[in-house]
Amino acid sequence: MNPEQQTDLQRALQQTKGAFLSAGFFSMFINILMLVPVIYMLQVYDRVITSGSESTLLMITLIMVFLLTAMGSLEWVRSRILVRIAAKLDVLLSNNVFSASFKQSLYSGGRNNSAQCIKDLTGLRQFMTGNGLFAFFDAPWLPIYLAVMFAFHPWYGWVGVFSAILLAILAVLNEKLTSKKLQEANKESSVANNDVSRSLSNAEVIESMGMLEQIRKRWQTKQNRVTVLQSSASDVASIITSATKTFRIIIQSLILGLGAYLVIQQEISPGLVIAGSILLGRALSPIDQMIGAWKGFVIARSQYKRLDEVLTKIPADRETMSLPTPKGHLHVDNIVVVPPGSRAPVLQGVSFNAQPGQVWAVLGSSAAGKSSLARAMLGIWPTTSGKVRLDNADIFTWNRQELGPYIGYLPQDIELFDGTISENIARFDEIDAEAVVTAAKSAGVHEMILSLAEGYDTQIGTRGIMLSGGQRQRIGLARALYKEPVFIVLDEPNSNLDDTGEKALAAAITEAKARGATVIIITHRVSVLAQVDMMVVLANGRMINQGPRDEVLRQLQQNTVATAS
Repeated sequence: MNPEQQTDLQRALQQTKGAFLSAGFFSMFINILMLVPVIYMLQVYDRVITSGSESTLLMITLIMVFLLTAMGSLEWVRSRILVRIAAKLDVLLSNNVFSASFKQSLYSGGRNNSAQCIKDLTGLRQFMTGNGLFAFFDAPWLPIYLAVMFAFHPWYGWVGVFSAILLAILAVLNEKLTSKKLQEANKESSVANNDVSRSLSNAEVIESMGMLEQIRKRWQTKQNRVTVLQSSASDVASIITSATKTFRIIIQSLILGLGAYLVIQQEISPGLVIAGSILLGRALSPIDQMIGAWKGFVIARSQYKRLDEVLTKIPADRETMSLPTPKGHLHVDNIVVVPPGSRAPVLQGVSFNAQPGQVWAVLGSSAAGKSSLARAMLGIWPTTSGKVRLDNADIFTWNRQELGPYIGYLPQDIELFDGTISENIARFDEIDAEAVVTAAKSAGVHEMILSLAEGYDTQIGTRGIMLSGGQRQRIGLARALYKEPVFIVLDEPNSNLDDTGEKALAAAITEAKARGATVIIITHRVSVLAQVDMMVVLANGRMINQGPRDEVLRQLQQNTVATAS
């Protein structure tokens, strides 16, 4: 396959191809050395016992110990190779998988189980370092054992061939009868776990309104479906596993009887009676292991498929040329926005120009498309038509890591992260204490932070649970203002603020405007408009008005009076 046509996962596996071949090479010698106990037994029964030579017994015993020690060393080396392969795959893919997981969450709004691909990578790594994979390395060497059995006696060889074919048929039956059910069970389990995770994140609502039993019933319904599918697959697998085990015991016992008959007929030596049974057991062992490890293999195959699909659908970001430091000139050019996973546009035909040092307000009722416009301006959601340009460059052409420090964003739903207040304000980059304090003062939250037990080193808990809604919003504002970004988007910035917070917000906007930043305020409340220069009014996803604040407000007032009359 052309390397350019390969997916990220396929390219990563291609880079580990040499290591896999090395593991296969070691497997060849391991399986050849597996014949040592058989040959040792033959020598003991047919040479040592008949001759009574203690020196011969000592010599072949020392050789046997040496060879089996070498085999153990080779098995250890092979296992270490597989561990290294798994570690290398993790190194090659972990960044891309994390990015794909992040983008899945970004584009789905958290509706999908975006962490699934991270779990899939972990599952693949665990399968590759487990014993189940050894069976797939050992099975190709089955012809070696069958050839030796034919060398012992043709009947031994044909018994081995018959047994291998029958076990292979059982392995195929196991695949056909269980894989589909296991895949469905894993899919249902993933959905159920995702649902319960989202439900538990709203534990306060569930507890306060007595919704626990209803939520539990919904989860139990899905969980019962998973249990039924897994039980059905396990029932079939247990039948096949039991049949395989029973057949192996029977056939290994029967070959002893066959060996005894051949000894009576003087066609083989007595030592081959036990040696044939041991050799048959060794020949069938990889197939038996494959049947036992089949469930893990089916799960790993599903993980590989899902991971490959995600990495194909969401490839790694290609490197882009660095652009000059942005000044904050924003040009929204007749954009149409369709949310990821949807078909209906939520924004159509929105255009405006925001210059550095201007404060713009985007006004509109609920569901007018304000937050969607914020996501489009920040390059979170792509436009299906039109462009959002920052300093004349398409917002999507910017390197996000380089652009991030020049962007300030206060979302409608404040998301703080598990860590200290200073880490959250500094965006978990290297903490610049002076810049953190400056941002906190600009957001009017410095004194509040100092009043906490550990000040800026206070651990705020996951999602800022240790803080009130107003405190989270003001710390979120400080994070947006950290290191004086040139382009600031504030989505409903005063939704949780008291009078003191409103004054701090107004002062922060005035300060940002004075230093030449471009500020976009998304709101449906007019109380934050005192610092605004220009306005855009949205209704049902369309821009119905734009222009200087006073002019737009006057037109809105006139329209309201006309509608009322």
